[in-house]
Amino acid sequence: MPETLIAPPKTLMEVFKMLPVGTLAELINNTLFMSPSPIGKHQRVITRLMVRIGSFVEAHDLGDLFTAPLDVFLDETDNAVQPDILFIAKANQHIVDENGTVHGVPDLVIEVLSAGNKNHDLVVKKELYERFGVKEYWIVDPEELTSQGFSLLNQRFEPIGKFQSKIVSRLLGHTFSF
Repeated sequence: MPETLIAPPKTLMEVFKMLPVGTLAELINNTLFMSPSPIGKHQRVITRLMVRIGSFVEAHDLGDLFTAPLDVFLDETDNAVQPDILFIAKANQHIVDENGTVHGVPDLVIEVLSAGNKNHDLVVKKELYERFGVKEYWIVDPEELTSQGFSLLNQRFEPIGKFQSKIVSRLLGHTFSF
């Protein structure tokens, strides 16, 4: 829910928190990024992955799976993102507040590339997720139907591999096609 304007915002995080619910916006390194709605191919891939990963997570009672737009506050001052898909393990449920907002680092993040901002997910967000300690990060190209995954090892992302039409999650110990 947007905050009520009592005084002019003093920080970009305050501006971010005032945006209407559902606004496709992220605050990364104290820079505000806004995005248009994703196109059909993007949505199809997200839906397929949500169904397959969601069924697996639920069947094995592993935690919670969420999809954008959902604000994820990696910190409370400079970084709030809206990953396409995120997983939070049962052991880390405490980072989800009573309103369903995430204040902390998800265990797994999946970003589906958009034609106009591939660099955003491939470089900017990859560095951000690595710095904050996301355990597993996947980047999916909906045009080529490919994925590339990274697993956090010694505070650095190590490649899991590149795959055609699937995600091979080490964290979940399962392969998901899309």
